[in-house]
Amino acid sequence: MIRKFAMASAVLLAGSASALAADLPSRRPPPPMYVPPPLFTWTGIYVGGEVGYAWGTDKAAATNAVGTEFPNSTPQGFTGGLHVGYNYQISQFVVGIEGSVDGQDFRNTALGPFSGTTYDTHIPIMGSARARVGYAWDRVLIFATGGAAFANLEHAYYNPAGSASTSTSKTGWTVGGGVEYALSNNWSVRGEYRYSDFGRTTDFFAAGTAVHHTVENQVLLGVSYKFDMWAPPAPVVAKY
Repeated sequence: MIRKFAMASAVLLAGSASALAADLPSRRPPPPMYVPPPLFTWTGIYVGGEVGYAWGTDKAAATNAVGTEFPNSTPQGFTGGLHVGYNYQISQFVVGIEGSVDGQDFRNTALGPFSGTTYDTHIPIMGSARARVGYAWDRVLIFATGGAAFANLEHAYYNPAGSASTSTSKTGWTVGGGVEYALSNNWSVRGEYRYSDFGRTTDFFAAGTAVHHTVENQVLLGVSYKFDMWAPPAPVVAKY
């Protein structure tokens, strides 16, 4: 009888110890919390630079003492500068605005066949203010762009009777498109083509008058840095 009582007491004590151990708090650290990677978005302010090549036409009609001549030329040269803009993404559509300014070696010289006058055309600085509309496949963005173009048109005239030069600020229009690829959440690269038309410019000088119509094509490669947008702080997780 005593032996049976001792065995029953041992079993009861063992069960109580197991239950007590189960109720004690665990000393193991909690499992790490999974934080999903941030979803990429084109939304944000960005700045960058571009380099490329420009070519175009300068159709001219000059009237002087020997009559009217048409010293058309094809200016061309390297171009490069800076851009700044803002994109906003709605589903897969991206809309935005962008401004740019480029320094250029865009120039050419034509010779008047009748007067012997040399006509020089040069655009040293060009800028633009444009809208952008695009469609994004995650980190790939195909876009169209268009807006106002600004340029400083310089013309110079040389003939045996003397020389003259003019400098005119012109506002025209520009349109184009391209493709952009995001290397990371902040850095992206792009290729772009733009066509710009600066309308007609009339110059008056001692030997006569000249009317120019200048257009420009640009092929540009660029890189941009997008600033991180503000995000609300992560929720506080209580530890027990």
